[in-house]
Amino acid sequence: MYRKLFHSVLIMGVSGSKSTSKFSGGVAAQCLGDESLMSKKAHGTCEAPVQKNLRWNCDEKTADNICCFNRHYAEHSGYFKSTSFLTEEGDQSGEITFYDSVSGKPLFIAPRNRSFKDFVKESQAHGWPSFRDSEVVTENVRILPNGETVSVDGTHLGHNLPDHSGNRYCINLVSVAGRPIEETNK
Repeated sequence: MYRKLFHSVLIMGVSGSKSTSKFSGGVAAQCLGDESLMSKKAHGTCEAPVQKNLRWNCDEKTADNICCFNRHYAEHSGYFKSTSFLTEEGDQSGEITFYDSVSGKPLFIAPRNRSFKDFVKESQAHGWPSFRDSEVVTENVRILPNGETVSVDGTHLGHNLPDHSGNRYCINLVSVAGRPIEETNK
């Protein structure tokens, strides 16, 4: 009964009416995943530990705990401000590709349809990098029915917390600080 009711709430959310679902249609509705993505694997919910030498001087131990051994918790609010992200990136960076810290697959490309300044302003207001539908790499990101946002490989990324502007993916920087697959294979 609960599963049927929850499914109805999700469908209502997709059609645009108000509901208590964890997404407001858009990309989140297209990227629905299920719990099997987060099943136990060789390294928690991941096949392997996080990459060595994460971007922006993100802490490897924190990243591994959040990405592979966690379903509910996050890096502390504002963590991304303690990394080199804000000094290494800026308007000059153009669109930045954020890669899975375990697999190296692209997950988000930002900023899109907004400036870097607007991306940072929204991220600072919420405490975590905040992505929008146009910035999601849909083939590699899944949204579970409870709003948890994960990679197709089982990396915990964060949560979808929709607001008045639509879906807002509140993502741990340590989860998306990986290097592209071609760099990790060198």
